[in-house]
Amino acid sequence: MKNLATKVGPQTSPQISRRASTPIQLAVMVLVAGLGSAQAQNASTTPSSDTAKTSATSSNSDAKSTTIQEVLVTGTKRTTSLQKTPVAITAINSAALEDAHVQTLLDVVSLVPSFQATGQGDHGVITMTLRGVGNDSAKTEYADPEVASFVDGIYSPRPEGATALLFDLDAIEVLRGPQGTLWGRNSTVGAVNMQTAKPVLGKQSGSVEAGLGSYNRLGGRAAFNLPISDTAAMRVAFVHEQHDGYVDYQTLPVIPLASQKAAFVAGGGKIADFQPINPNLFVNGGPKYNAQDQTAVRLSLLWQITPDLKWNVAYEKFADRGTPSMNLMQSPRAGQKLWSALIDTAPFVQRDTDSLRSRLDYKVSNDVSLSYIAGVSKFSGSSNFDQDGGVAIPTSFATGAGYQANNTVSSNYFNYSHELELQSVGKREVDWQLGLYYAAERNDIRFDIPIFNGTQQGTVGWQGSFIQPKETVASSAAFGQATWNVDDALHLTGGLRYTSDKRTNVGGNGYTWNYDATVPQVPLNPNIDPRIPGQGYSPGKPSNDGEFTGSKVTGLLRLGYDIDKNNMLYTSVATGYKSGGLQDGGKTYGAETLTNYELGTKSTFLDGSLRINNAIYYTNFKDFQFSAPVTNPDGTRGLATSNAEGAKIKGFESEIAARLSPDDRLNITLAFTSAVLGKLIGGTNDYALPKCTVPGISTCLDVTGNTMPHAPKFATQIQYQHIFHLPEGGTLVPRVSFHYETESWLSVFNLGEGDKQKAYTRADLGLRYESSKGWWSDFFVRNVGNNNIKTSAGNAGGAWVAQYLPPRTVGVNIGYNF
Repeated sequence: MKNLATKVGPQTSPQISRRASTPIQLAVMVLVAGLGSAQAQNASTTPSSDTAKTSATSSNSDAKSTTIQEVLVTGTKRTTSLQKTPVAITAINSAALEDAHVQTLLDVVSLVPSFQATGQGDHGVITMTLRGVGNDSAKTEYADPEVASFVDGIYSPRPEGATALLFDLDAIEVLRGPQGTLWGRNSTVGAVNMQTAKPVLGKQSGSVEAGLGSYNRLGGRAAFNLPISDTAAMRVAFVHEQHDGYVDYQTLPVIPLASQKAAFVAGGGKIADFQPINPNLFVNGGPKYNAQDQTAVRLSLLWQITPDLKWNVAYEKFADRGTPSMNLMQSPRAGQKLWSALIDTAPFVQRDTDSLRSRLDYKVSNDVSLSYIAGVSKFSGSSNFDQDGGVAIPTSFATGAGYQANNTVSSNYFNYSHELELQSVGKREVDWQLGLYYAAERNDIRFDIPIFNGTQQGTVGWQGSFIQPKETVASSAAFGQATWNVDDALHLTGGLRYTSDKRTNVGGNGYTWNYDATVPQVPLNPNIDPRIPGQGYSPGKPSNDGEFTGSKVTGLLRLGYDIDKNNMLYTSVATGYKSGGLQDGGKTYGAETLTNYELGTKSTFLDGSLRINNAIYYTNFKDFQFSAPVTNPDGTRGLATSNAEGAKIKGFESEIAARLSPDDRLNITLAFTSAVLGKLIGGTNDYALPKCTVPGISTCLDVTGNTMPHAPKFATQIQYQHIFHLPEGGTLVPRVSFHYETESWLSVFNLGEGDKQKAYTRADLGLRYESSKGWWSDFFVRNVGNNNIKTSAGNAGGAWVAQYLPPRTVGVNIGYNF
């Protein structure tokens, strides 16, 4: 794409910064002091620096060549060439991430075939779909995703981890197809591994960047590589991104007092109880929905303890003070814009994540290496969200509309993991690797839903609080994989993984308003403890106490054949697995499994200037865990998970990279997908569904044979750029990106136009100038056509609402690499 020699260090990307904390600085000083002492013991040894070989990098050092440089990936947990790795992998290096202005996984989807992601407003998380398989409800402590997220090979178990800013990365690798053998449970249909930029020995370098843009966007990034000694180096990276919200506030229309009284009486109210609507209950100022205010800092340390022992450790802090994404009326009221809403719950988000990641690599001998990978992460958060979306205008304080807020009062996650990997080094007749894995998690949450008739002044329609003070998850596994290199061309791979899971819920329950006439009807808020008698709430029966245990063996069988040095053919059968678990009332649900049959090719043509990678697959998806918020026949609410029959999925993917000339680059992805549901009776509160005849569900719909959501039949991405060489030695690089996909459903219910994203084309433009002295500027326009692209939908409030990708945005970044 661009000359990566201008990046920070040999293989890193320019990133940002504004501030660091004093405790972190003190911790760095302690580490530096310890390493300085260690330097004296290792002064006689000066090992060569590790230049991040595990990342997907492509150097364009030869400006006159049309050869596409080699890309290295770690999808098989060892460093291999992309074109020699018999797995469907999309590897996006730091330059490509920068060109696409990638900040979160929502920005990655158009770069990867068969990949979709959606934003979820009330929890502010991102859920992913790959090859037609995903779970839009994988946003709470109950539902797990089918696409696993990793940072430097360490699993991120909760969806909030995927919302953090993607900054100072060497690469992102997206592995398509089940990765249950090497990557573990919840990689049912794929895995996303984010490779952070690592410190480099003996090199002092860095970059700074600042940016402005639409909606008062303000951004800053910085990264510095600092040598500490001959055997140690440190890297510091910062990022801050903010912009105003996209959603304007609507003003409550003037409703004559006489009209209000008439509506109240017609609704069964007594005139003596009448009160006028308080317009101050509707938000008209302050932060808007769909705003960004995120900051992160990462401190990384590389210590080459001995020539054979290396330690990479990193601490990362992430803070989010933005606002949730809003559900917008698909057909706005007369005189109103799409990007506006009548809001009665002010947006609020406060999320903090602290993560520590460590990798210790030891060269046991010339034939064997040992790695210990560990991670620990702590998350805390709270948020307020306007669930009713202002789809109706009240006719009186208690009629004509509804008030509903989805409020996360508190949510806390703590998790850690350990992985031990032993593997052969170099290519031998049999390449092998063995591993042990253990992970544990403890969660607690309080989630409130107050629902009132009319406005907050009205009467209780329903309200309740879900309180789970303790939920634990423990997962252990043992795995192994070996490749028999029958000869120079034929390679047979087999692998197995045994996973054991245990989940427990302790002390949890749902507390529902019991309509006690002696208790004032006020919206549930953090100052009310519904567990205390006399507050107006009753606990559900039974409680959520329970325990789930399960285990599964997943495996892989793959045959690869090198036709010649430029062409490879592979075929595989692989299985994926996602653990069962517990839900409201202590009920259990079963595990889901997936078996994938795949045939792939990887080819290089025209003396290395054209690369084409293809994959055709058939997937048998069983016991799909369908999760959704529901109302039970007794009036209580909760998140229900049931095992559907599954789905039959088939598809074709192609990735094409071409260097048309030394200065012209073209990249194309293609994906054809067919994903059909098996037997499923689905219920949800997000859609207006008919009354259900199935016991235990209030409303439902038979969706057997429907198309899976977020699975367009065809999608393509086309990227082109040209390098103009300027007389003073700099370059000017215009680039254009087009994304097209056919229509797709937004839920399993397939409920017509409101539940569908129509076929669309989206264009992004960019223009980058790089001087010969390290200065650069980058101007970009995203969503040039200002298309309204839906990612989720619902009609529970009567009118159809949806969440959308951002509108057109324009911006510029200016930076300096040194």
